Amino acid sequence: MKDKNQVSREALKRRHRRIRNKIRGTAARPRLTVRRSLTHMTAVLVDDDAQRTIAQVSSTSKGLSVASGEGSQKMHRSAAVGAEIARLAIEKGIDTVAFDRGGRLYHGRVKAVADAARKGGLKF
Repeated sequence: MKDKNQVSREALKRRHRRIRNKIRGTAARPRLTVRRSLTHMTAVLVDDDAQRTIAQVSSTSKGLSVASGEGSQKMHRSAAVGAEIARLAIEKGIDTVAFDRGGRLYHGRVKAVADAARKGGLKF
């Protein structure tokens, strides 16, 4: 018998596979994939045609300026990751991306990354 953790992990993988069948990154419109762990966020711009990573930012990256204030520290880190990935993308001449939420719900920290990236100038 499977435990609850294993069942939810399999469901996450199924959702992510279903999303990846529909989303494909190109050089002109790379895939912005978001990975969420219990404590950190990672955002990666991927060109699937050339199979290469264009830019990557993590909440553990040095030089990431995290604003403090009201609310959760994780949310502030997520917003900082979104703003930084948008800045890197704009520097490389990318303004449109395909958003890959990685099987997670578009809610909470995943939404914070997306909103900050939009504020930074990216279009989804």
